[in-house]
Amino acid sequence: MKKALLLLVVLFSWGMAQAQDLIIKRNGEEISAKILEITPDLVKYQRADYLEGPLISILKKEVFMIKYANGSKETFNAPVPSVSNSVTTPTATTSDNQLMPHVKLSGPRLGFTLISGSLADKAKEEFNVNPFLTQFGWQFETRIFTTSKGMSGLFEFIPLVGGLEQGKFVPSLNAMVGLRGPKGFEFGVGPNLTPASAGVAFAIGTNFKSEGINFPVNLAFVPGNGGVRFSLLFGFNSRQF
Repeated sequence: MKKALLLLVVLFSWGMAQAQDLIIKRNGEEISAKILEITPDLVKYQRADYLEGPLISILKKEVFMIKYANGSKETFNAPVPSVSNSVTTPTATTSDNQLMPHVKLSGPRLGFTLISGSLADKAKEEFNVNPFLTQFGWQFETRIFTTSKGMSGLFEFIPLVGGLEQGKFVPSLNAMVGLRGPKGFEFGVGPNLTPASAGVAFAIGTNFKSEGINFPVNLAFVPGNGGVRFSLLFGFNSRQF
């Protein structure tokens, strides 16, 4: 009996040692940590897998939520007037489906479009346009919501102009509704309109981040009668709350 009780104590102590906090950043990144201190501007922590390591600081404005090891949660939707110098058990909680403030992301886009099949013949005959077109435009993006798990709902409007390298002006309008995961992978679907045709565009992409700047890369295709149009677009944008 004593051995069983001792084993339970050891297991309980081990479980408490394994408990960890979770920092969820506004860009969806998650950090397993041991929170040590919260100041008006910083969240200070140590890595959960290296508690003997150095003290790490992150800007408080970059943090969306902290899930503490005891199960409570704290969100940072607005600057906090004052906090204690040491971490105490937070009383503010939030549900998993609480939404972040709307975020708008906009920026230039450039790339190219490849037209295949009889669509390429039609473009050549009726519009005197080669099947390989450069594209220039702008992406207007609204982040509709972001869950505590980092999944975002998006609406995008992308007007483009193609064929400038051929001395042509071929406009296209694209509206996309989609989702973006916490790691930056995204997909969407929506209408595509050009002077030659109308169709449904499907797109996938990812997002590279550096110094607060996003560098999106997207691959889209528009199936239609007689062929498919493929587009690869690159760009950059910054976060605006």
